[in-house]
Amino acid sequence: MTQTSLKISADFDSGNIEVIDASNPSLTTLAIRPDTHSPHFQWFHFKVENLQVGSAHAFSLINAGKSSYNSAWSGYNVVASYDHENWFRVPTTYDGAALDFSLAPSEPQVYFAYFEPYSRARHDWLIDQAINKAGLALVATGKSSEGRDIQMLRKGDGAVGKRNVWIIAQQHPGEHMAEWFMEGLIERLQDQADPVMQQLLATANLYLVPHMNPDGSFHGHLRTNAKGKDLNRAWQNSTEELSPEVFFVQQQMEKYGVDLFLDIHGDEEIPYIFAAACEGNPGYTPLQQQLEEHFRRRLSEITSDFQSRYGYPRSRPGQGNLNLAANSVGERYKCLSLTLEMPFKDNDDAPDALTGWSGKRSKQLAKDVLTTIAEMVPVLR
Repeated sequence: MTQTSLKISADFDSGNIEVIDASNPSLTTLAIRPDTHSPHFQWFHFKVENLQVGSAHAFSLINAGKSSYNSAWSGYNVVASYDHENWFRVPTTYDGAALDFSLAPSEPQVYFAYFEPYSRARHDWLIDQAINKAGLALVATGKSSEGRDIQMLRKGDGAVGKRNVWIIAQQHPGEHMAEWFMEGLIERLQDQADPVMQQLLATANLYLVPHMNPDGSFHGHLRTNAKGKDLNRAWQNSTEELSPEVFFVQQQMEKYGVDLFLDIHGDEEIPYIFAAACEGNPGYTPLQQQLEEHFRRRLSEITSDFQSRYGYPRSRPGQGNLNLAANSVGERYKCLSLTLEMPFKDNDDAPDALTGWSGKRSKQLAKDVLTTIAEMVPVLR
C-alpha cells in the first residue's frame, strides 16, 4: 500500500515553518522562517496531517544551528499536541546543526511547536474573561503596527494615593508562556472572596497589558514586531511609527504613575525561573535593591518554581541597558522594576517529564507572584 504524502502547514495564527523535503514520510526536513524584517528566528509552530498511526515519523529542523539562540537547543524537547489544547514533550536531539525529533502518533494529525502557543482567539477570550468575570476595566486600547488591539486593563478603582502596579507580557512574540502567565493573573482575580486579592486591591491599582506584540505573535516571530523592532530594546527611543506598542504603554504610565513594574518573558537557554533587576541603572537606589531582594526572597519561599541561584549576569553599576523595559521604568519611576523569565525547556528544580515548563505552570506562577505583590505593596514607597 502506498502511503499518502504528509501535509505540512503553518498558514495559521503563530504558524512558522518552511518545508524543505517531505518526499520521504519517515523523515521530513524543515527550516524555521526568520522574523519579518529581522534575522531573528527560533519560534516554530506547524501542523502535520496524513500521519500513519503507530509508525515512527521523524522530523529535522535543519537550520536550528543558525538560530538566534542556537546553544539553547541542548536539553530542549519539542512540544506536540493532537488537539491543539493538550501539549506534551517529544524526545529531541541536537547535534549542533539540526534539531531532530520523532513521534509514533496515536492520531493521523499532530501539531508541533517551540512552546505551547497562546492564540489570538484565546487572547480575545481572555480579555472577555477579564472584563466580564474578573471585573477589570478596559482603560485604554492601543494599536500595533498592523492595527491589532493592545488592551490595557485595570483592576481597582484608580483612586489617587493607591500604589500603581503594572504587569506587561509578551514583548517578544515567541515567548507564549508570558500570556499564559497573564491568564493565571486574571483567573485569580475572578475570585472576589480571595482575601489576599482583597488586601492587594485595598491599597493598589493593578494595570495589565496581556499582550504587547500581537503582530509578531500572529506572524510566528520570535523576537520582533511587524516592523522588525525588538520592543524590549525600544524603551529609550519608542516611536508611533516603529514601536507604537511601547509608545502607547509609556504614555499610559505617564498618566497613571508606576510603583511596581513586572515585564513577563521566556528565556530560551536557562532552565529555571528567575528575575532580572535594575542594579546597573545610573540612578539605582538602596530602596530598589532592598525591594528586589525582598521580592526574590519571598517568591522563592512561596513557590519552589522560583529561584535566585541562576539567571543573567548582574550588570555593573552604571552599565545597565536603559533600552530594556524594566531598566527604563525603574530609572524613570525609581520603583521596584523586574523582568521575570520562564523557560522554554523545563524547570530543572522541579522537572515534569510529560510537559516540561507549560502554560499551566506559567499560570500557577502568576498566582504566586500576586501573593508576593500583595504582601509588598505597603513597603513599595
